Amino acid sequence: MFNKLAKYTAICAALFAVNLSAAAFAADALPNGVRRNELQKTTVPGGKYVVVMSQVDMDVGAKLPMHTHPGVETGYVISGMLTLSVKDEGDRTLGPGESYLIPSARPHSAVSGGPQAFKGIVTYIIEADKPLSSPAP
Repeated sequence: MFNKLAKYTAICAALFAVNLSAAAFAADALPNGVRRNELQKTTVPGGKYVVVMSQVDMDVGAKLPMHTHPGVETGYVISGMLTLSVKDEGDRTLGPGESYLIPSARPHSAVSGGPQAFKGIVTYIIEADKPLSSPAP
């Protein structure tokens, strides 16, 4: 009986460690000073797309390097300032109450500026079988 309990405990501990490692890896995928908290994820009827709603927080001066999404990104600024650099559109700075839309697969980057950290709600409508984002040149 003790052997089975010890084996079960060891397996549970190993699975817990793997889950922690996966969570740490996912968090490391974002640059320092950038945090994404997934609020909701829904599969669109038909299963080809998913809608992911997240709260994004960026410390003042934090930067998201050039990247793309396999679908549309739209966002709303709650607080702080965000400068978006979108290929073929140039730079634009957004403040509280403003929103944006980035077309599918369009390379873009972002920098949090101003005296206050950026906080926003970002929604992605992306292909279900692809990663949320990918680095872009």
